[in-house]
Amino acid sequence: MSGLRVADFDFELPSELIAQEPPEQRGQSRMLVMERSTGTLRDAQFSEFPSLLRPGDLLVLNDSRVIPARLYAQRTVVRDRQAPSGMVEVLLTEPVGNDTWRALVRPGKKVGVGERLVFPAPAGEVVLEAEVLERGGFGERTVRFAPVEDFLAALERIGHMPLPPYIRRDDSGVDRERYQTVFARERGSVAAPTAGLHFTPQILEAIAASGVDVARITLHVGLGTFAPLRVEDMDEVRLHRESYSLPQSTAEAVNRARGEGRRIVAVGTTVVRTLEAAAQMAGQGPLKAHAGTTEIFISPGFRFRVVNALLTNFHLPRSSLLMLVSAFAGREHVLAAYLDAVRMRYRFFSYGDCMFVLQ
Repeated sequence: MSGLRVADFDFELPSELIAQEPPEQRGQSRMLVMERSTGTLRDAQFSEFPSLLRPGDLLVLNDSRVIPARLYAQRTVVRDRQAPSGMVEVLLTEPVGNDTWRALVRPGKKVGVGERLVFPAPAGEVVLEAEVLERGGFGERTVRFAPVEDFLAALERIGHMPLPPYIRRDDSGVDRERYQTVFARERGSVAAPTAGLHFTPQILEAIAASGVDVARITLHVGLGTFAPLRVEDMDEVRLHRESYSLPQSTAEAVNRARGEGRRIVAVGTTVVRTLEAAAQMAGQGPLKAHAGTTEIFISPGFRFRVVNALLTNFHLPRSSLLMLVSAFAGREHVLAAYLDAVRMRYRFFSYGDCMFVLQ
């Protein structure tokens, strides 16, 4: 490893710079442009992004779609005794089998194994039921839902968009649209791949018309990617598994671009993780279409084999995502850029502005 510790990726962020709402219109975000090799910065607008791409570039998007994974449950009878009344929040984080999910329960101290939870619609009828199977740390539970005809349709009916905890408000109808990319297709994420939130259909059309190739991967984003790291030693960092899919057309497009020396531009850290995990699996050979899971942790010292440029939002202090960007562009360059972004009053995190690291 590099000898760095988690504390080496800390920075001070005024709370008022944490974006609580999306921009009034998509595509209106600011964009900090960084030259990867020198750390040189330029203040720009995201509307300029297509002009920074070159004919022949391969732009790779994550087409995962966010599911309304935040639910509210009523506690019921536990082994012939009555549980305390009241609602609990159940945030689904990862599917682990048929009808079974890991979840964060709040308040969760007294929600025990064997307890049954019912999930009502606003009118009162029960839409989903679940049993608590296992108890973990930090409010984590494993829950098994009673089978229903269409589980994802039930979530769409009663679920709420899983806005991150630093957005200190309830979700609204606006979030159903804006906490979702315009190219989202495959349902399964419990957090948005936020670098993609800036794109509009018009910007995508301009990119395609300029001679840039566009390809897609799917990585279903789990909350583990954004969770605070609870260790200080970088060697002890372990990330949650996330499922991904690399289509045949994308594998072929990446292999052609690599062979011809063309830039591969990742839209978001999720795309970086997918492509670099696939490259590790391929060894010295070409990328191959497949589906699987990854726990890849990218930090300074990592050797990038696929990605040449990165569009990304500004990330949490001490987070694995900040470490990934630091691995790509250099820790000193990235932290200096973040200091400049604070000074220039950029908006941070999921609904905030973005940074384009290019070469």
